[in-house]
Amino acid sequence: MLWGGERERPSRGPKPGLSTARIVEVAIEVADREGLSAVSMQRIASEFGFTTMSLYRYLPGKAQLIDFMIDGAIDVSPSLDDVADDWRPKLEEWARRLRGVYHRHPWMFELAAPGPMGPNQLSWLEAAVDSLSGTGLTGAEKLDAVFALTGLIRSWIYRSVSKEEEQQPITSDMAEQWGSDVGELVRTHRDRYPALLAAMSSGAFEPAEGDGEEFGLRCVLDGIGVLIKERAAAARANA
Repeated sequence: MLWGGERERPSRGPKPGLSTARIVEVAIEVADREGLSAVSMQRIASEFGFTTMSLYRYLPGKAQLIDFMIDGAIDVSPSLDDVADDWRPKLEEWARRLRGVYHRHPWMFELAAPGPMGPNQLSWLEAAVDSLSGTGLTGAEKLDAVFALTGLIRSWIYRSVSKEEEQQPITSDMAEQWGSDVGELVRTHRDRYPALLAAMSSGAFEPAEGDGEEFGLRCVLDGIGVLIKERAAAARANA
């Protein structure tokens, strides 16, 4: 169904205002407001004023609805044609845009494991892998590089979203208080944590002066860059 093999349009039952696309759109709106736990076939049907059975005419169940929600929320990968024609700026932009998707739809982070990959999700993977064309990396290395970036982005969302039920964003004040509390623990038990104590002398646990997310992105891309240089050197040596 994600790839166009949808059920034939129901000949009976409610038609006005109800379609697979509209059902998915409303389900995403509910998840954005209240989290993934608020999404159920019954709840989404109630948003339209229809019975739960009405939705089953369009989707087999909640699992399929969530698959559609993920692919709909992530949308088609934006074109990177306007970005400098080099792997690094393209991957930087790709990562920032994907970060934006997760910030707009934090419920996507709640999913323990991804379901079937839809066309929109695959378009993001295509764009990232294409950015690494001509780098000398193997196909497996390109995928591993993209997965490393994706893992980094998920860690950003983990840091910025509370694990509490309301999923309130963690503010800078909260982060600063956390650093202060941990710093005090390290000072109190300095004999047990010498490395952390030493790190504190150069700013550990103090309010961040820069963007931690950009720092992490730079480190991952630096690592990919080292591997690309190694591949280029090996290719020259074997020429």
